Amino acid sequence: MRTLTWLFVLCLASPSLAQSPVRYSISFENSAHHEAEVIATFSEVPAGPLEVRMSRTSPGRYALHEFAKNVYNVRAQDGSGASLNVVRANPHQWNIADHDGTVRVSYTLFGDRADGTYAGFDRTHAHMNIPATFMWARGLENRSVEVTFDIPDDSWRVASQLVPVPGKSNTYSARDLAYFIDSPTEISAFDMREWTVQSGSRSANIRLAVHHDGSQAVTDAYTSMVQAVVLEQQAVYGELPEYDYGEYTFIADYLPHVNGDGMEHRNSTILSSTGSLEQNPIGLLGTVAHEFFHCWNVERIRPRTLEPFSLEGANMSAELWFAEGFTSYYDDLTMKRAGILSLDRYASGLSRTLNSVLTAPGLRFAGPATMSQNATFVDAGVAIDVRNFQNTFVSYYSYGAVTGLALDLTIRQRFPGLSLDDFMRAVWLKHGVTEIPYDNNDLVVVLGEVTGDTDFAQSFFASHIFSNETADYESLLSQGGFLYRIAHSDSAWIGQQSFQFTDTTAVLDFSTKIGSPLYVAGLDRGDIIRSIDGAQVTSQEDLFVLISDYRPGDTMNIEYTSRGVDGTTALIVGEVPSIEVVPYEHAGLEVTSEMRVFRDRWLASRVQGAPIVLEKYCHTCGRTYPFENDHCKYDGAALNIVAPER
Repeated sequence: MRTLTWLFVLCLASPSLAQSPVRYSISFENSAHHEAEVIATFSEVPAGPLEVRMSRTSPGRYALHEFAKNVYNVRAQDGSGASLNVVRANPHQWNIADHDGTVRVSYTLFGDRADGTYAGFDRTHAHMNIPATFMWARGLENRSVEVTFDIPDDSWRVASQLVPVPGKSNTYSARDLAYFIDSPTEISAFDMREWTVQSGSRSANIRLAVHHDGSQAVTDAYTSMVQAVVLEQQAVYGELPEYDYGEYTFIADYLPHVNGDGMEHRNSTILSSTGSLEQNPIGLLGTVAHEFFHCWNVERIRPRTLEPFSLEGANMSAELWFAEGFTSYYDDLTMKRAGILSLDRYASGLSRTLNSVLTAPGLRFAGPATMSQNATFVDAGVAIDVRNFQNTFVSYYSYGAVTGLALDLTIRQRFPGLSLDDFMRAVWLKHGVTEIPYDNNDLVVVLGEVTGDTDFAQSFFASHIFSNETADYESLLSQGGFLYRIAHSDSAWIGQQSFQFTDTTAVLDFSTKIGSPLYVAGLDRGDIIRSIDGAQVTSQEDLFVLISDYRPGDTMNIEYTSRGVDGTTALIVGEVPSIEVVPYEHAGLEVTSEMRVFRDRWLASRVQGAPIVLEKYCHTCGRTYPFENDHCKYDGAALNIVAPER
């Protein structure tokens, strides 16, 4: 089944038209200047103007990206090679009339951003997000597609969920435009690793294509980590999705000149980062865990608000707290269960996520469902005016993640033997396997069915999804022996501390946050602090030293200039609002047997049979450690993901 439907105006096509594929070719001779040359051939075109378009957005994105801005030198020919008149109807559409049934469109594409959204061409690779690369034609969306890549280097290969065409060199196919659009492609001298995963009576071939500057040994070590993530996430749902061609492909670019991103697709994902595969495997694996979880949650468990998905307009959804946020909750949970994260590192991750939500001023304005609808403005959306999102918005990623934490621990508390895993499996069976899109009310129904308590399901959603009530995280986390507490009690805090300093003043860099001492004192972005209690502040060090002499509740007298107007204000010093989550054993508290059982049921591996054992190595003394360790306990040396040569 197709994951996405598309918001197109379709014309009726005869059987002969449906059998005539759209053919593309793309070459990279000028890749040193980040250019590609594209030819799109549309055959057996119905009479009348052909409308050829570049997409304005892309699957997995919710804002507009206007890919047509990088297209130029657009020309067209008919079947005999005669030039055709091209009329640009709007910024992303070209109309071509008076053709003979064949229209061959050629254009130059500039691409210098290798990530999950755009295209990047250079001497090292051709990295393509399909909506950012290829034009398409109205009325021909149901046709199959063939694309031929003119590969400039014999060492380069193609990584994609597209299907190789037998007998045609470097030519790949898609069953229709929807599948083609959803098929990112990397062409480079990448490392490839493949393995088979059994899922009931089915098996799936998993491929990892890694374009990086590291060694083969590093690729092998990283492959084991990815394998562990795959198995833990399969255990959550009880099975792998039935991939359309029996194959799933991770496409990873870990290079200094790419841009960090991760983007899910039906049978593949794009991963990009400037991080080193050897030095920062945990950071990179967090994106792996997130994007692979999407092959269930969002690719097949599909929000109804994204159906049909529009390539020509922004896509708004009130379900991203679940599609993206619950997926984010499982990022670190998966890695903890796989033995990649230590207990301390997992607790630190909880601290960061909880802080990003619970200290956010925007929390007072709306719950996760409403915040999800702002994705069109924040999902790499571009604006040049000053926005107030630091005061009005909470990320649906983190908001959804802490809500997932609350629901998981609440289910475990109220319904012994059940967990969020059971809820995710039930949603998968009802809306993922069947690919019947859902909305928030459908999720309420499934939660009621899983717990056998409809009132609980409705109450939880009313309080924590449709409204902005905060869960009792202190009580919930204590079940697993985690202490939730204020991180810096009795420490002085004035709010935002991002300033530009001069020889005599400090200038506020960003808008102050609602409720912070600076905000309450009436200070905001661009205001010049001339003195605090008579003292000039000319460096960050000066500011830290000055604040350290105060205690919460003390008053500072501040002289300022705001857009040319001088003034004074009294600032009442506050307490640092950040919280932290600490395992009981590191806070000097007893971890009871009940807590250990709860913690194990929550955080231990769910893989049946023998899980993949991940290890790190000390190159100083040669000792081997579980992967979650960072340093050798004997000599303090940093541990390596690759075993030392013997």
